[in-house]
Amino acid sequence: MLKTRKLGSQGLTVSELGLGCMGMSQSYGPADETESIATLHRAIDLGCTFLDTAEVYGPFTNEDLLGRALEGKRDHVTIATKFGFAIDGGGVAGANSRPEHIREVADASLKRLRTDHIDLFYQHRVDPAVPIEDVAGAVADLVQAGKVRFFGLSEAGVDTIERAHKVHPVSALQSEYSLWERNLEPEIIPLLRRLDIGLVPFSPLGRGFLTGTAKRADDYPEGDYRRMDPRFQGDNFDANMRAADIVRTIASRLGAKPGQVGLAWLLGKGSDIVPIPGTKRRAYLEENVAAAEIVLTEAEMAEIDRALAPEKVSGPRYGATHMALINR
Repeated sequence: MLKTRKLGSQGLTVSELGLGCMGMSQSYGPADETESIATLHRAIDLGCTFLDTAEVYGPFTNEDLLGRALEGKRDHVTIATKFGFAIDGGGVAGANSRPEHIREVADASLKRLRTDHIDLFYQHRVDPAVPIEDVAGAVADLVQAGKVRFFGLSEAGVDTIERAHKVHPVSALQSEYSLWERNLEPEIIPLLRRLDIGLVPFSPLGRGFLTGTAKRADDYPEGDYRRMDPRFQGDNFDANMRAADIVRTIASRLGAKPGQVGLAWLLGKGSDIVPIPGTKRRAYLEENVAAAEIVLTEAEMAEIDRALAPEKVSGPRYGATHMALINR
């Protein structure tokens, strides 16, 4: 059974590992609803009760899946979902964090999730057209109304985090962070610790590179997100597979799986960090949860740090379109 960790200063306590649910509805191959629901139920059994979704996953279908799967089990889980996009005709039509839209999204998400409150409500991406103070104020109103418990940001930069936090306390920042992607270390993580804001890393396993299961971009089916990821393409792929060798070496030494070492490294980076590896299968969920039992020594942490230093990873983490949405 997983232990718990605290995110932020406002009392949000969650399982030390969460479950990213996006892949149950899109982006990483075909969905299998029966197995996805079984995975959600198994997660609860294992104490992995911090569940991450968003209106844009599907869009809408992921929240609906969770709502149906969690009937009768709502009190056993912490649900995080997100707002911040305009969704038009089933696709994303830009950012939208206008306060009136935030309120509309909250009500729609509550209905799909079949609940009367959202535990953690993130702004999915920063909207440059809306002052972050207005966003934080809108979420604060939802907290006051009892529809939301805690406020979060995703992929936000230093200035945005500081300004939002002055209006309403930010409990968690969700951003990509792993051995594979360490852009948060110079400025963001020190800021989070100064303000007592938790960190929720998504893609903590490098979209498969840290598990040893990654394939070249062209080997993934049409519609799979990884076909567009620069790090899966050409010479970048070869360089990144070589860089990840150290994870496989240490895993073999410990009798563990490479992905478990990647998660153990993250958990060892601080008690304010709660990774949310995504999966839609029980077998991988159980493997991820078992990573919490692995404690790396200081020497092993340092060895991994050196081997996968930022300069050792080849290629940007997103293409130009996605990078334009990152608030740095």
